[in-house]
Amino acid sequence: MRLTILGCSGSIPGPGKAASGYLLEAEGFLLGLELGNGTFAELQARHDPFDLGALVLSHLHPDHCADFGALTVLRRYHPHPPFDVSARRLPVHAPENAPLRLAKAYAPNDVELAETDLSDTYSFHTLNGDTARLGPFELRAIPVNHPTEAFGLRVSHGGRTLAYTGDTGPCDSLDELARGADVLLAEATWTDSPDRPPGVHLSGKQAGALARRAGAGRLLLTHVAPWSDRAAILAEAEAEFPGAVLVEQGGRYEV
Repeated sequence: MRLTILGCSGSIPGPGKAASGYLLEAEGFLLGLELGNGTFAELQARHDPFDLGALVLSHLHPDHCADFGALTVLRRYHPHPPFDVSARRLPVHAPENAPLRLAKAYAPNDVELAETDLSDTYSFHTLNGDTARLGPFELRAIPVNHPTEAFGLRVSHGGRTLAYTGDTGPCDSLDELARGADVLLAEATWTDSPDRPPGVHLSGKQAGALARRAGAGRLLLTHVAPWSDRAAILAEAEAEFPGAVLVEQGGRYEV
C-alpha cells in the first residue's frame, strides 16, 4: 500500500502548495482521500483522473473537497472519456449531506441547482461506523471532533493499516482510530497553546502524543497551516514520538 501526497497545506492552500489530498495505491487500484484546493492539478500530473477507483471525503470544508467541481467537469465534459462515465459512476464515500453540498458548489445559481443531480457520474455512499470495501481496501470511518460532521479514516490492505485523522480536535475516538496503525497520518495545524479553540485541530504535541498512546508504527504529519511554524510543530511531535515526519507535497510513503 503506497501513499502519495497531492497536497498537505492546512485550512487554505499555501504559496505553491495545494490543500489536503492523498492517494492510496494497491493491486493497481487508486483510492483518493480528499480533493482540496489545488489537488486536482497535482492528481493530473501523476495519473489520469479517470483511473480513480473511489474517492473518500472525510468532511466537506473546501480545503478538503473544493476540487470536486473540477473532477465533475472532467467526468461530464471530456470529449473522449476512456469509458461510459454514466455506466461506471465513481463511488464517493462522504458525509450524508455530500450530494446536496457538492451540487451547490457545482451549480452557479438556484435555477441550475434545481436541475443538478450528480448521480449521473457518481454513486454516493454515506460514511458511518460500518466497514466498506473499496476495491482491495477495507475502509472504516470513525466520527471525530470538528465544527462540521467529520470522520477519521482507517484504511487497511494486506494486513497493513493507515489511520488518517482528517480534521479534528482532541477526542476519545482518535485513540480508537489510531490504535495499532502501521502509519498514522495526523493533522498538526498549529503549535500547542492553551488558547487554541477547542474542537477544531490538533497541535504537533497532540499528534505526537496520540501516536505514542496508540502504539502507531510511524507518524506522518500533515495539514500544517501556512502561517504556522513547521519546525516548531515537528519538534513538538518528535518530543512525544521520536521519528515523526512532516510530509511534503509529491512525497510517496510505503504503508
